[in-house]
Amino acid sequence: MALAVVCVVWGTTYFAMRIGVATVPAFLFSGVRQVIAGVLMMVLLLLSGQRLAISRRDIGRQFIAGTLMIALGNGVVGWAERYIPSGLAALIVSIMPVYVVLIGYIAGTDRKAINVYLVIGLLLGCVGVGLIFRDNVADLGNSNYRYGVLAAFFACFCWAAGTVYTKHRPSAAKTLVNVAFQLTSGGVVLLLGSIFLDDYSQLATVTSDSLWALAYLIIFGSLASYGCFLYALKHLPPGLASVYAYVNPFIALLLGYFFLHERLTGITALALIVTLGGVFFINKSYRQKAKI
Repeated sequence: MALAVVCVVWGTTYFAMRIGVATVPAFLFSGVRQVIAGVLMMVLLLLSGQRLAISRRDIGRQFIAGTLMIALGNGVVGWAERYIPSGLAALIVSIMPVYVVLIGYIAGTDRKAINVYLVIGLLLGCVGVGLIFRDNVADLGNSNYRYGVLAAFFACFCWAAGTVYTKHRPSAAKTLVNVAFQLTSGGVVLLLGSIFLDDYSQLATVTSDSLWALAYLIIFGSLASYGCFLYALKHLPPGLASVYAYVNPFIALLLGYFFLHERLTGITALALIVTLGGVFFINKSYRQKAKI
């Protein structure tokens, strides 16, 4: 259920981020979102009678995870969406399971997870992304578009690294406490980066749509979904926990098509079939491993 929430809700966050960063400086937008969400999580935990019990070592681990996934992952994707369609950003991020498996294999933390079904699934996922990316090759001549694409690939890698790190450097603290510290630390890093990277003159043209998008992302994109993601990551193999990256793009594509007039072609339909086939084989590979 937690993974299902992540698959659906995070698919909508690309659409919301696209609206938000249209009139708000990108790193400031993401930083404010994550800090508010992290602080709200802490307040809710305290009001419910829970203690924010976490060791110094685990605070350091959550800072690293928050920097990789929240700041360099999610925050950089938000910046990329100033220059590329939300659906394309989600599609690029969908190769994240490939990064997760490769990083885990190189680091020697998850080599036993490699089997024929997993390889087939990852390859199909890459082919699905490639099919849609083919529609955007001509746009790479635009330098801003090209930088947006490269930034999205970089963000995807950072999120994958954070996923592997979180899985193999677990915290003894409760999941929601970890969520609060990751969101807050990642948000602080984004706010510091915003000082040097953002153009604050944009603040004169902030729209109500961007503010509503910010509110949605705080409540659903960060508070609700990120907790579900860490819960799923804790109880599922990292490769399986990351298959949401194959589902998110198609939700983002549909929302972008209907509400932002982003392009949707016949190749996209073929990519949907191929990519969902990849999800099937990845799930099959981990079910087989569980039986063993």
